[in-house]
Amino acid sequence: MKVLIVGGAGYIGSHMVNNLHLNNTDVVTLDNLSGGFREAVLFGEFVEGDIQNRSMLDTLLKKHKFDAVMHFASFIQVGESVKLPSKYYKNNFTNTQILLDAMVDHGIKKFIFSSTAAIFGEPEYVPIDELHPKKPINPYGKTKFMVEQLLEDYDHAYGMKSVCLRYFNAAGADEQGRIGERHEPETHLIPLVLQAASKRRDAITVFGKDYDTNDGTCIRDYIHIDDLCDAHALALTYLMDGGSSTAFNLGNGEGYSIREVINAAEKVSGHTITIIEGDRRDGDPAKLIADSRKIIKELGWEPRYADLETIVRHAWQWELKYPWK
Repeated sequence: MKVLIVGGAGYIGSHMVNNLHLNNTDVVTLDNLSGGFREAVLFGEFVEGDIQNRSMLDTLLKKHKFDAVMHFASFIQVGESVKLPSKYYKNNFTNTQILLDAMVDHGIKKFIFSSTAAIFGEPEYVPIDELHPKKPINPYGKTKFMVEQLLEDYDHAYGMKSVCLRYFNAAGADEQGRIGERHEPETHLIPLVLQAASKRRDAITVFGKDYDTNDGTCIRDYIHIDDLCDAHALALTYLMDGGSSTAFNLGNGEGYSIREVINAAEKVSGHTITIIEGDRRDGDPAKLIADSRKIIKELGWEPRYADLETIVRHAWQWELKYPWK
């Protein structure tokens, strides 16, 4: 089996390349390196290019005869999507459609899409299952939901089968410390907290301390990057075995508060973390927790690294050897 990983030089994509290679799948990575890093791709052929380039896609898809495509090439910063919606609609939606059209023309009918919990908007209940109303409140979430709707139509019209995996908070790093989370700028909580622990950052700001939670700070569902990749691998097998198009929510099903993340980081690192208390941010719900029972039941997925300290410890190992040190 041969799989194209679009956005395979990014955080999730590079771990997916690892996962598939170690499970004897032939992998080719396509990435324009706008947010990824060439050195993060440890296995398989690497192609530098952009999915908006249709002629390049035609050449690549003709050469390799891929069985499936995995897509990790979206822009992901919610705040930036509000300020620069054109950037997000073009890359996350329009360019994805260019890729799908190329797949249709080359007879590739298996697609796995990196979606997001942001398609749900403000939660009406938690934990959030697949039937929760989809009311995205920012361009990032809207573009992801638009692709999900596009995939429904491409299934009906062209027979393209897809699995959409809606993440909550991907976190952690490769257990062996070969690769990890790397964004410039970094916006995710666990790496920011660990940067404060390693003193690459002076402090961590906690936005709001009066939420209706156990300690007043927001609660989020963190899923280890390797568990997330395991879910993708199961989704790939599901499609290759003739599975129908579907979507799964993906998280641990258990939430941790910001204070709990900071406490875990202090315990794992052995360092005190300086905290700055800030005001609440607009659009930050008190709790976001996934209901992952569907993927557990239908695909047999089971997290291997469900506890917070393990997630933080693997991320800390990466922080200690990060390339910019």
